[in-house]
Amino acid sequence: MSASAVFILDVKGKPLISRNYKGDVAMSKIEHFMPLLVQREEEGALAPLLSHGQVHFLWTKHSNLYLVATTSKNANASLVYSFLYKTIEVFCEYFKELEEESIRDNFVIVYELLDELMDFGFPQTTDSKILQEYITQQSNKLETGKSRVPPTVTNAVSWRSEGIKYKKNEVFIDVIESVNLLVNANGSVLLSEIVGTIKLKVFLSGMPELRLGLNDRVLFELTGRSKNKSVELEDVKFHQCVRLSRFDNDRTISFIPPDGDFELMSYRLSTQVKPLIWIESVIEKFSHSRVEITVKAKGQFKKQSVANGVEISVPVPSDADSPRFKTSVGSAKYVPERNVVIWSIKSFPGGKEYLMRAHFGLPSVEKEEVEGRPPIGVKFEIPYFTVSGIQVRYMKIIEKSGYQALPWVRYITQSGDYQLRTS
Repeated sequence: MSASAVFILDVKGKPLISRNYKGDVAMSKIEHFMPLLVQREEEGALAPLLSHGQVHFLWTKHSNLYLVATTSKNANASLVYSFLYKTIEVFCEYFKELEEESIRDNFVIVYELLDELMDFGFPQTTDSKILQEYITQQSNKLETGKSRVPPTVTNAVSWRSEGIKYKKNEVFIDVIESVNLLVNANGSVLLSEIVGTIKLKVFLSGMPELRLGLNDRVLFELTGRSKNKSVELEDVKFHQCVRLSRFDNDRTISFIPPDGDFELMSYRLSTQVKPLIWIESVIEKFSHSRVEITVKAKGQFKKQSVANGVEISVPVPSDADSPRFKTSVGSAKYVPERNVVIWSIKSFPGGKEYLMRAHFGLPSVEKEEVEGRPPIGVKFEIPYFTVSGIQVRYMKIIEKSGYQALPWVRYITQSGDYQLRTS
């Protein structure tokens, strides 16, 4: 069982929307939430779950709104939070931005959505594409033209409508990996992980069943194949369309996909990643009147690959002025409100090294306090490349009409939280 009631509060804790699913005593206790939140915050003991007597408040903040679910039962907290985040996702699909004004402008549709998202304390239809089939909006008002409930609501496959037809049947698969990296001033890697997602764009007729094969280490062990090119996936999370029982049994990713764009799965790899773009910097101060910063960037990935849209953010003293730059490639720009120099390189091939020199003037009297230098941040995107070595080995598409469909696969590696400390 999930929540007894769901509330949307403004930043002062005043309820904008409330929906009672169980007629529970928790409904009348929402006025205790904000004082309890403030009190716990002052005590330094703020938690995502707050309790007042027998009532539990499970909350999250989005923009200038609090979304709060209340219950007086021993509810499944992870289910409640999944529901709250899914509610935010659905509202963002409908209103583009979820904030106080968008709630006030769309009271009718918000109540209608809350009625469909949960019933009697249990999550129901949470797929925004299906909800948009029968809860539509026009000029901030609910359109009631469709009185008949679509079959997807009562169908076992609630995320896909029947009767979908395309002249050309295609599936586009994007394997996107973000590299999180933290390197200390000595060049040692303190944090290294890969967060990956597999996103699909599906243009298929009918009700096809798809089977996706990856070079998954557990699968290779089950089938007795070589482990040399396999990947050990951790923290795997699937879209609701995936048959989890089948994956548990034989590691087959089998599913009937939603129509259009969706995220099929996400995963994480706690593995030692060699920094793809290595940064070295040297700072020289001259008579407390000027400073020179030299930055060397090296691409430590294979030469056949190219990093696009590289941005290297180099911190500079807050009292620096009169910037001058010299770069071997790309361009540099001083951003005084952030106290950084951004070195932009449109195309950065693997194995290449580039230099950037920045000159700044400093006040004649040096600051007494020593400023701690923030790390250098790097942004980039490398197409046709994955750090983990994950591969889509096959995509089988099975549909009763027997049509042929083309799967297209694209690999992308990009920077996540990628930082290198220099002092």
